[in-house]
Amino acid sequence: MTSVAVIAFDGISPFHLSVPSLVFGRSGTGVDNTSPYDVRVCAEEPGILSTAAGFDITVRHGLETVRTADLVVFPGWVRDTGISPALNEAVHTAHANGARLIGLCLGSWAVAATGLADGREVTTHWAAADALALAYPDVHVRADTLWSDLGDVITSAGVAAALDCCLHIVRTDLGARAATELARSLVTAPHRHGSQAQYIPIAVPDDDPDDPIECAMAWARARLDTAVDLDHWAHAALMSRRTFTRRFRDRTGTSPQQWLLQQRIDHARLLLESTDDTVDRVARDTGFGSTVSLRHHFHRVLGTSPAAHRAQFRAAAQ
Repeated sequence: MTSVAVIAFDGISPFHLSVPSLVFGRSGTGVDNTSPYDVRVCAEEPGILSTAAGFDITVRHGLETVRTADLVVFPGWVRDTGISPALNEAVHTAHANGARLIGLCLGSWAVAATGLADGREVTTHWAAADALALAYPDVHVRADTLWSDLGDVITSAGVAAALDCCLHIVRTDLGARAATELARSLVTAPHRHGSQAQYIPIAVPDDDPDDPIECAMAWARARLDTAVDLDHWAHAALMSRRTFTRRFRDRTGTSPQQWLLQQRIDHARLLLESTDDTVDRVARDTGFGSTVSLRHHFHRVLGTSPAAHRAQFRAAAQ
């Protein structure tokens, strides 16, 4: 059982607080309330806390729960505010014992305040990135990704990206199949790729009610087992190659080729975890063409081999 300490504070947004509780605890999904995560909401001073929604919540657990947790989650924080010495000590104790520190949205402020991300990178909401970088110059702040995973420190962009980040952690811990089933129960995408670029306001937004890029993505997903030529792909979207590439990057924050590669990797992970197909068959069915190509890209993206990935998640399911 993985213990999760979700840190609440006075004035917290209940929606932000609910994200890690919902994903890790699977509470309220109406499908399966069992979970390998033991989720507990904590506070520096347990008791009654106000929320940004105008109602109060009661928190029963204190910093002793943070110190012994496997995952320590800041689901948000008060911008331009540090953390107390007592909370800092509890987080450092947990981290020294091997806990992963997670900052969702403005929770990256609390992560930066611990000093555990100094010389490293954190992700936060694009609207707060400049202020965070100014407040903590030893931290490299990113506003171009949905989340950053450093292994022991994981941070995300805004509210929807917090869901993406928590599902990413479930995918890392339990495999693609578990994350996909959980995402389906939450009626959300199992794995969004791209950056925050698609959400940053622009002067003149495109008038695309039918979203041709989304249609192009669906077209490519249906053809993962075949070679997808960029010119053919652009033609299917009724665009020139140059226009398609530009608009795809504007829409997703990445190139069509990189997006397609990630889709193939994700599909390969799912097949390895949920079928007995040979690695050679998985390579063919995901468009890599050969086992050598699949192994190369799989190791470059995930740092492991297809066979090792299958063994890991088959063992975890037993």
